[in-house]
Amino acid sequence: MSHIRGKDTKPEILVRRFLFAHGFRFRLHRKDLPGKPDIVLPKYKTAIFINGCFWHGHNGCKYATIPETNRDFWLAKISGNVERDKITYQRLKESGWKVIEIWQCQLKPNTKDVTLQNLITQLHNE
Repeated sequence: MSHIRGKDTKPEILVRRFLFAHGFRFRLHRKDLPGKPDIVLPKYKTAIFINGCFWHGHNGCKYATIPETNRDFWLAKISGNVERDKITYQRLKESGWKVIEIWQCQLKPNTKDVTLQNLITQLHNE
């Protein structure tokens, strides 16, 4: 567990490179915002969270399965993460920030292009 990254994950770097290549400038992991969003675009007042399907309990996703061993621990851990995410997103929205959530499974090779184009569309519809 100590080797699992919280920052600079492959999905996060993929989104950062895409945004930068399309002219968006951003800040990373701003500590003054609730939840320390993975990517912050101050110009668009938008916070982007790139969530792992397993760790953040992505509903209906094949990557969000609960392990068979120590099941109670994992259910409590993941449901706690889901609740914390809801509270974080709500606090950001109350502060006037737009919140975009990107799931790890949305960045797989077969859906990556659509997801990233939707991200650009969401940012331009401000």
